[in-house]
Amino acid sequence: MSIGIGGSSAEIELNKLTDMTADVAPISLGEYQQRISKAQQLMREQNISALYLNAGTNLTYFTGTVWYSSERLVGAILPAQGDLVYIAPWFEVSTLSGFMQVKSEVASWHEHESPYQLVIDVLKKNNCAQGTFAIDESTAFFAVDGMINAAKDQQLSLDFTSSKSITAGCRMIKSASEIALLQRAKDMTMVVHRAVAKILTVGITTSQVTDFINKAHRKLGAPKGSSFCIVLFGQDTAYPHGVKEPKTLDTNDMVLIDTGCLVQGYNSDITRSYVFGEATEKQRAVWLHEKTAQAQGFSAAKISSACEAVDIAARHYLETQGYGPDYQVPGLPHRTGHGVGLDIHEWPYLVRGDKTALAAGMCFSNEPMLCLYGEFGVRLEDHFYMTETGPKWFSEPAHSIDDPFGYEA
Repeated sequence: MSIGIGGSSAEIELNKLTDMTADVAPISLGEYQQRISKAQQLMREQNISALYLNAGTNLTYFTGTVWYSSERLVGAILPAQGDLVYIAPWFEVSTLSGFMQVKSEVASWHEHESPYQLVIDVLKKNNCAQGTFAIDESTAFFAVDGMINAAKDQQLSLDFTSSKSITAGCRMIKSASEIALLQRAKDMTMVVHRAVAKILTVGITTSQVTDFINKAHRKLGAPKGSSFCIVLFGQDTAYPHGVKEPKTLDTNDMVLIDTGCLVQGYNSDITRSYVFGEATEKQRAVWLHEKTAQAQGFSAAKISSACEAVDIAARHYLETQGYGPDYQVPGLPHRTGHGVGLDIHEWPYLVRGDKTALAAGMCFSNEPMLCLYGEFGVRLEDHFYMTETGPKWFSEPAHSIDDPFGYEA
């Protein structure tokens, strides 16, 4: 049996865990105000009159207000110059006010009224009813369509565009406080990975493992437990996001566990693959190919290089080992990595075609998964962030197939 795999119980491992969030510092009001100022600067540079932030992570990023999108419009309008104005149903105003970090006026609408007309009215009031109006790219089509039609009804010469150049332009470069929150989330999930590996036993189900992981994240201080969880055994590990009817664990199965949690809204997302039992020669070879591909991608992450360089480097190495070519399997069927922050997948992406220049403060997953359909798969997923001198790991890569957590490193 590999070192650190099996031999314990859920009760024993849960009892070892304690809260890791007592000293966590949330994002300050001053930082939210700096984010708003940066967005307004970008808007003026790009001749954007106003920005609509929809309920969700963009609203949270700029205002600290945590609210989830629904069929009722909740969000905020940020003029290129002037103060933010929230948009909300009248009956939610009191509740919304309690969630605000950045306090500001709330323009409200009653259930029989049009929130889209209210948006146009706010734009008019703030002298933003002409020019370009940037809409949060996560906004549902029905809401965008409603705003466009409301502007047409008023015969306004208002151009609509995506907010990506503003929202991504701000969010893809993380501050020191954001990196600290991301680091803590990943530290917590690595503790969970080490704990869950010890409770594995023949016949355990994926749902039992998932339940343990959720409880472990809660004990470490994640209020909602796991933000997601993928647990796969044997042949199922070849399928990146799982199968309809996952199998129970057998001796010598490959194990794939991908999970994460939130700390002040910031995501962890770490995957480990290892064998429960004795690895075959092929399992060892594929595992090492995966680890090497991950290292090749990491080495290609250089300041000012294009994001795609990481994917190209990892994929090129795998093709020299007989995988692919390109996205074909056996091989790597998806991008090498994604940005991470308040969203588990956000800009920019480590994929061919993403020419975004790597810059200090960018944060990514690195996971060039190998899929061998009908046999097994291996995904080693760790995260790194860019510094002025190059990439730095949030989570140290797996050590070896026989000692994945480096107990004897």
